[in-house]
Parts: sequence; structure tokens; C-alpha cells
Amino acid sequence: MSIDARLQARPSQPDGPATPGLQKLDVGGARDSYFYVPPRYDPVVPAPLVLLLHGAGGHSRHGLDVLQHLADDNGLILIAPASTSHTWDVIANRAYGVDVTMVDQALKHVFAHYAVDPGRLAIGGFSDGASYALTLGLANGDLFTHVIAFSPGFIAPITPRGQPKVFISHGNRDEVLPIEPCSRKIVARLRRAEYEVMYDEFDGGHTIPGEVAQFAVNWFLGRI
Repeated sequence: MSIDARLQARPSQPDGPATPGLQKLDVGGARDSYFYVPPRYDPVVPAPLVLLLHGAGGHSRHGLDVLQHLADDNGLILIAPASTSHTWDVIANRAYGVDVTMVDQALKHVFAHYAVDPGRLAIGGFSDGASYALTLGLANGDLFTHVIAFSPGFIAPITPRGQPKVFISHGNRDEVLPIEPCSRKIVARLRRAEYEVMYDEFDGGHTIPGEVAQFAVNWFLGRI
């Protein structure tokens, strides 16, 4: 088992045929993991990539369902692994382990077969997945250029590396992970540490409104 949150995968020169569409990832685990390559993918032009992490009790397909049309419109490659337990390792067991290894394997597989832009490489998630995205993203800021957190609860203990840009959104009527002890404190902490943070509070609950997802993608692609 991994003893920390470090990932070893790095973008490389892809080898072999590149197939577009939704595909299963063979990374082990009791539940299916997936990745999605948009129809307009061109191996000559490295594509931006987003690794998506589901919330507690969620499914890897949820993030794909939310963002697939945005992937098609913007040429994004999406990776959606499934946690080994009901949520991610450090949240369920207070230790990094099988999920860090599985995420690393998922990234290695896609990097080996698809041309990925190392300057547009994001990790994102919702709820527990957002907390895990912040955790892995800040621990691997020498890999991920951007972190996208929809309604996070916290950041687990890590040794930060690099200085990724961070997007956080949260509903002001969230009753699952209330905004005051969660995102507002996280944003203040990150800004004190001199991270560049785009923060979006919206009128709503524990959800990802379509316009917020679009805003996050535009931010990731440098349009905002």
C-alpha cells in the first residue's frame, strides 16, 4: 500500500491506437472505473484532461454524466475511477492506500495511449470526491496544474508540492457539508498559503449546477 498521497504517473509519448468514446479502465476494484475520449480527439494535438472523483456512495459514471457534453464541446479527456470502498481511502480508513495506487494506474493507462497536455491537467470531484481532489491535487501539484472542488469538506493531511490553481464552488444552503466550516475555511487557508483560488458561492444546496460546471471548465481552459 502507498504510504502517502504521491502519484508517479506522468504524461508521455502515447503508444498504440487511440480509441474515442467511453471505455472501462482495468485498474482492479469491486466497481467499474471509466475514461472518456471525445470524438474530436486528435493525437497530434495534446488534449486537456480532468480526473473526476465521485462523492461518498457515488458512482464513477456520475461525473462523466455531468461533464460529458462539456468534454465533447471542449475536447476534454475525462478519467473517472471508482473508490475501492464507499468513499476514498484516506476518508474511509484515515490512511492513503489502494485508491492512490488505483488512481495512479488509471492515469498511467491513459497517458500511455493518449496525448495529454501537461499544461492543462486537472483533478476534480464532488463532496468527498472534492475533498480527495484537493488532497491529491495539492500533494501532487507538480503533476496537476488545476484542482476543481465542487462542495468539498476538508483537506486531509499532506505534504504539499507545487502550486496548482484551485477552483472551489459551494452552495450557500448546503445541509450536507455546510459552507461556513467547509469551503469558506478551506478558501481562507489556501489563500493564506498563497494559492491562486477561484471561489464561487451559489444559491443552492449540495449539488453541481450546470452553470457552475461550465464556469469551472471555462476557468480550467483559461477563458476566465
